[in-house]
Amino acid sequence: MGNTGQPVKQRADTVFIGGRVFTGTSSAPVDAAVAVAKGRILAVADASTVRSLADSSTEVVDLAGGLLLPGFQDAHVHPVVAGVQMLGCDLAEERTIDGYLAVVAAYAKDHPDASWIRGGGWSMDVFPGGTPTRAMLDAVVPDRPVVLTNRDGHGAWANTRAFHLAGVDRTTPDPPDGRIEREADGTPAGTLQEGAVDLVTRHAPIATADESHAGLLAAQEHLFSLGVTSWQDAMIGAFPGNPDNFGVYLRAAREGALRARVVGALWWDRERGLEQIPDLEERRRTGRVGRFNATSVKIMQDGIAENFTAGMLEPYLDGCGCATGNSGLSFIDPQLLTEAVSRLDRSGFQLHFHALGDRAVREVLDALTAARDANGANDNRHHLAHLQIVHPDDIGRFASLGAAANIQALWAAHEPQMDELTIPFLGPERAALQYPFGDLQRAGARLVAGSDWSVSSPNPLWGIHVAVNRAVPDEAPNAAGSHQPCPPFFPEQALTLSQALTAYTAGSAWANHLDDVTGTVEAGKYADLVVLDRDPFAHPSEEIAEARVSRTYIDGELVFAATS
Repeated sequence: MGNTGQPVKQRADTVFIGGRVFTGTSSAPVDAAVAVAKGRILAVADASTVRSLADSSTEVVDLAGGLLLPGFQDAHVHPVVAGVQMLGCDLAEERTIDGYLAVVAAYAKDHPDASWIRGGGWSMDVFPGGTPTRAMLDAVVPDRPVVLTNRDGHGAWANTRAFHLAGVDRTTPDPPDGRIEREADGTPAGTLQEGAVDLVTRHAPIATADESHAGLLAAQEHLFSLGVTSWQDAMIGAFPGNPDNFGVYLRAAREGALRARVVGALWWDRERGLEQIPDLEERRRTGRVGRFNATSVKIMQDGIAENFTAGMLEPYLDGCGCATGNSGLSFIDPQLLTEAVSRLDRSGFQLHFHALGDRAVREVLDALTAARDANGANDNRHHLAHLQIVHPDDIGRFASLGAAANIQALWAAHEPQMDELTIPFLGPERAALQYPFGDLQRAGARLVAGSDWSVSSPNPLWGIHVAVNRAVPDEAPNAAGSHQPCPPFFPEQALTLSQALTAYTAGSAWANHLDDVTGTVEAGKYADLVVLDRDPFAHPSEEIAEARVSRTYIDGELVFAATS
């Protein structure tokens, strides 16, 4: 029979029926079904239309009243670091000093041939003053060096043997970008802050290539279980205590083991200057393999508020509420920052900034303004991560510069690290400026979202819960122990559920230059999809975190299915 001239109807490989769809193109879910064929979304239509695209070989997925939505995208995450930690001496699940020490002791016992005990995941607020001591570790591992990174990656905890082997003692000066916590006579007490971490970790063995590869794949599986289908690794390169993860991604991409779509943010070495730009450009040239694209540059402008290294416009307070002489750090001189940003912007790099304090945020925005003046507008899609404190005068600058606000929503809640180690040293007026998601949204800023895992949980639903409720969900106990109900944390800065979901999907897709093919549920886009076991729009906002990911798809292929 000859060609009748009638279009051939494409058969769906998979159809999703029996629930609603958050397409990301409107603020509310729609009553619809979705058909997928050859890795892409074939149709978003009524159930009868979608059923007509199925035949006997089509997989029919019954949403059972749940919600179908675009795959989550994490715009600021460290999967290789997190995965290696998961497979090593991992303290992340413990919430007490005794719990930490028990894990360390057990790991040392199980690994008698390890020359160093390496790991991480401890939280500052578990310890008095946020600073664990070497004596604590000496009590469980006296004969081998131990060094453990804290959960935010801005400090480390070491035992006496580690300090001795590293040659760090009472005469060792603090580096310009860090601090050694000391006993009364100047002897290292056990905690290292920021750049001081390298004084010890550079003497310890780092993860091997195979260990890093295994860590990446373990992290990928965990992220799939949470519905994350794409991410931006916020630190590609070698940094204290960790191997260069550039080759780790290239290997996984070449071997086809990297299923997620990943943008790599190349680490700006603050010990170097503009002379490193050609090296970054060469890495970008060779760093586009399979699903990995090293097209961003990560610049860390300041530290964190808990150890008083976040760059502030006004000094930190002391325990009595009086101003100190410390306003935090600017890791890169503002003049050099301006020159570097203009050069990198002109070269076509996206810039991904760590900017936590209000001075650091302003320094970055000033540098982006200079780059815009010098180079004109472009589509590089720069973004600033963390944004704990943003001066009100700078809120509107994000939209005018086209710079995205990269939020880590899980942090915007009352918990011990906030209430005991941060707010007292900021003061009430400045504390009220923290995590101004609502103000940024109302001022027209584009919101993108990330977890900063292994600093905090990579579960997008927990982050979304906090973005909407400004309170930690019951399922995510705070670092000090079982969750205690707390009032919302400056609830005027809350987002709607739709706004928060959009930040974790279409927003982050925009930051990853993937918005033309992912981030929304629309015909023609890749079928990177997530099925939730319940529709959070149909339940009170206090129950958002009760939703669970039941299925995750990439290119229409199932990469995670929850067991019942």
